[in-house]
Amino acid sequence: MNLTNNPDFENGRWFPNWRPYTGDLDLNPVGINEYLPPAKSLLLGIQHTFAMFGATVLAPLLMGFDANLAILMSGICTVMFFVITGGRMPSYLGSSFAFIGPVIAVTAYAGVGFNSNLDVALGGIMVCGIIYALVGLLVMKTGTGWIESLMPPIVTGAIVMIIGLNLAPVTIQGVSANQFDAWMAALTVLLISGVAVFTRGMLRRLLLLIGLILSYVIYYLVTNIMGYGTPIDFSGVQAAAWIGLPDIHTPRFELSAIVLIAPVAFILVAENLGHFKAVEGMTKARVTPYMGRAFFADGLATTFSAGFGGTGVTTYAENIGVMAVTKVYSTTIFVVAGLVAILLGLSPKFGAIIQTIPPALLGGASIIVFGLIAIAGAKIWLDNRIDFTKNSNLIVAAVTVIMGTGNFSLHIGGFDLGGIGTATLTAIVLNALFNRQKA
Repeated sequence: MNLTNNPDFENGRWFPNWRPYTGDLDLNPVGINEYLPPAKSLLLGIQHTFAMFGATVLAPLLMGFDANLAILMSGICTVMFFVITGGRMPSYLGSSFAFIGPVIAVTAYAGVGFNSNLDVALGGIMVCGIIYALVGLLVMKTGTGWIESLMPPIVTGAIVMIIGLNLAPVTIQGVSANQFDAWMAALTVLLISGVAVFTRGMLRRLLLLIGLILSYVIYYLVTNIMGYGTPIDFSGVQAAAWIGLPDIHTPRFELSAIVLIAPVAFILVAENLGHFKAVEGMTKARVTPYMGRAFFADGLATTFSAGFGGTGVTTYAENIGVMAVTKVYSTTIFVVAGLVAILLGLSPKFGAIIQTIPPALLGGASIIVFGLIAIAGAKIWLDNRIDFTKNSNLIVAAVTVIMGTGNFSLHIGGFDLGGIGTATLTAIVLNALFNRQKA
């Protein structure tokens, strides 16, 4: 993949040289170090907040964490990530699903309500974040060569693809409980797709936000006015306070929990390497030299979040999917998204409004986003001209994709690798065995 030199981006300073975007939104992408006018930046930032919201709320609920605190921490951590990476890595940090299995195993969480053993899990997540940050420092010191030799494009493309495909069954099941929800999800897919294909300029860039608003209005008319399906309940909005700080929780460090949770750091390295390679492929900017900063920033953010009771965080494939279709790569948009998330986290009222979005509509949006993630993995293969006439590449890709999509999981001691973790490890091992030369 040929990457052009950009002196404004690779200027030898911590931050790039920022410049206003002067192109045509219908024809030209918005570069990492370009910025849009405030109004457009705000709308695009809100869209990224919408894109991350479902997963960032779902992950803490599955572990018994405070969802509002997770939203607040995701916003703070995203701004922290922007500063540490020097604004060179367009990413949003949200709740990581990689922690769900180990946290449930450590805390014996029953799946309903508040997790009474939350403090033990937080200690393990903090140690995991520290290990991840140390890997980032090592990469900053030694470069990315050793990681890229372990995970070349054939591997990272497969990892990115399975991140989208692995989430697909959960998404489809979530909108298939009844035919009404299934039709509303399909309508959401159609509306978002219509905005993506038939609109131009700023409207096209806001495809998720506009599509969700349109589907929300239709859902309200069909349910609350016409009486079909489950109506939107606004009682939580009325009862919620405008301003309020989520409850803070103190970590407790136990060796048994640390042993189970800390290895998640290596899953995050593999996952985020795939994300960053996808970003590099989309933006055509040299972000690989800043990968060490990104690992360090994500590890530090995970440690910070868990230190106050939040979940571990990771760069979000959902938001990478949004970038893939909007072609807006400016990191300033993610600062806006982070600030919006902070406001939501500090305002139970706004959080309650967002939570009125019916699951069927979020599921429909997820179908689009997760599909785009899967295609981003294929794009990594195309951009790097992976030779699929070689049986070694075919086997690495085929086995990894099926394992990840089917959620095939192996256990190492008491640690559950999960579907993505198992597929990632398999891809690395198979590539090391079969691809002695660069793919």
